[in-house]
This record gives sequence, C-alpha cells and structure tokens, in this order.
Amino acid sequence: MATLELHGVEKRFGPASILAGIDLALADGEMLVIVGASGCGKSTLLRLVAGLETPSAGRIVLDQRDITQLDPAARDIAMVFQNYALYPHMSVFDNMAYALRIRGLSRNEIAAQVQATAELLGIGALLARKPRQLSGGQRQRVAMGRAIVRSPKLFLFDEPLSNLDAKLRVQMRAEIRRLQRRLGVTSLYVTHDQVEAMTLGDRLLVLEGGRAAQLATPMEVFARPATVYVAGFIGAPAMNFLPAALLPGGAVQLSGGQVVAVPGAVGSPGAVTLGVRPEHVSLADGGIPLAVELVEPLGSETLVHGRMADGTALLAKLPGAAPVGDQVAVALAPDALHLFDAASGRRL
Repeated sequence: MATLELHGVEKRFGPASILAGIDLALADGEMLVIVGASGCGKSTLLRLVAGLETPSAGRIVLDQRDITQLDPAARDIAMVFQNYALYPHMSVFDNMAYALRIRGLSRNEIAAQVQATAELLGIGALLARKPRQLSGGQRQRVAMGRAIVRSPKLFLFDEPLSNLDAKLRVQMRAEIRRLQRRLGVTSLYVTHDQVEAMTLGDRLLVLEGGRAAQLATPMEVFARPATVYVAGFIGAPAMNFLPAALLPGGAVQLSGGQVVAVPGAVGSPGAVTLGVRPEHVSLADGGIPLAVELVEPLGSETLVHGRMADGTALLAKLPGAAPVGDQVAVALAPDALHLFDAASGRRL
C-alpha cells in the first residue's frame, strides 16, 4: 500500500496544453476517480502516472519516492485497460502468471498466487482457457487478476468497464469496489460514466480543459458543484441552467419575470445562472408556467421536457406516472437551488 502525490504536473504536445498544474495527494488505500468530458486529459494523467508518458513539468511521487523519470516496469504500478490487453496466445493462467515469472518467482509460488487470485475473482475454473474462449466480463476479471496477483503499490483503471453491457457493468462496478476495499490498494480510476464515479470513488477529480475544476467527495461534488461545468457534468439527467438576475436581499428574478427565493444567496446584484436539478422541479398550482414538449414515462418516474414563457428549456423529473398535459405549472425547491456567476461560471 502507498500514497501518491502529484506536484504541478503538466503535459504539453507542442503548443497544445493537455494538463496544466495538476496537484493531488492520495491517502494510503484511497480510490480517486477522475471524470470529465472527452479530451479533458483524464487518460493522459493516468498515462503520466503509469510512466507511459513523460510530464512536461512537475513531479510524481509514489510512497515518498520520486518516480517522475522511472521506467514503467520500475514503478510497481498495475494498470487495467479498457480493451483488457490480454495475450491472446496465452492461457488465463499464463496471462496472470507472466509478471510473476519475470520477477523470478518459483513455479510453486506462482501457482499458489495465481490460484488464490483466481479464486478471489471467481475465475478459478477458467485458468486453462484462452482469452477468445471467455466472455467480456470474464476477460475483465482476468485483466484485474493479472494486476492483483502482482500486489502492486498502485492500481490504475482506464475506463475498464466501457466495453461491457449495462447489466454486467453494474455487477463489475460492485466487484471492483469490493475488491479495492478488501485489498486496500491505492487506486486511480478514469471514467466518463458519472454513475461509476459517484459509486466507486472516495473522492472525485473533475477535469475541465486539463485543469482541476473540483476535487471533493462524490456527495460534495453533487450537492455543491464548484462551477457550471461540474454541475452540468455530475447528475443524470443533467442540471437545468436558467438565466436570472440576483436581486438585493437574495431573491432571484428569472428572465421570464418570476421571482424565486434562494435561501442564503450571496453576491452583488446582477446577472447570475440559476441551477436546479430535474428532481427538484415539481408540479405546483400557480407555479411557473411550462409548455410541455415531450413526456418520457419511465415507470418509477416521468421526465417532462418543456419551455418556460421566455423560451428557456426546463426538464422536470417527477415521481411515478405523473399526469401531464400540454401546459403545467412547476415550482423549484428553494433549498436545492444553485447560484453561479454568469460570467465566470463559478459558484456564488
């Protein structure tokens, strides 16, 4: 087990800046999930830690040892890839045993460690098979087993579940979290799936354009997003953003003229962006008029897409099979509203 620190890590390809000044400190046994839109630098950051890329600036410290310039093989890091990266001509046993043979372990030691890891992952009966004889979920378990059997100081996961179907992804997500907690290995996990991010991470790092937009626990990121970007990225369906003006005294006036109370609102009067999650929009007599454009009944909930009088889109997530006509009135939960500066996008 180990700690991981990144100090001012940057990566540039020619004039293009991919990562700019990333600072991180992972505690022993912590799982940090890195999320963000495509091209924000998630996988590049992982590759820098793994040693597959060299930082343009900054330092990477693993267990109080500077590994910035070390070869990947010398870092004691195991990586699980999106495409499994298994040797197709080798059996499951040989795939898992490969790194142990390179270390010079005896045949008995290798057999014992591979068998124990395979039993842990529920693939003990598959050790004689080749990767082509396995399902996607089984291949992913083998890839994880190859990492676990090495007993590394750090696990790196690069979107390991993206090739699996939805049902299997849920199952494997739970298995990864259970194994990580049981083994207590410090881990970095890259994903574009916010459900994975919320359920797997002790903390989340949300990247925007190569910079850290927010670093906090999953629930803190969800409840108090630092920017409009973070607020729109975390949460499904995405948060609604309404143009508004902050009035003296803390109330907010929407562009359609409606005034909404925002408890604890601070900031100078002027243009703001009001954020409200769809689940915090409810039907209310005498509320904000909403012209309904689309209704999506999902069984346990109903998604109502509509537009306010000024043309601003608003999505409501209503419980159950809500009766919805062409025109409804809605209310915004006052204790669940978010205010952002209209110019900078930062939370007020």
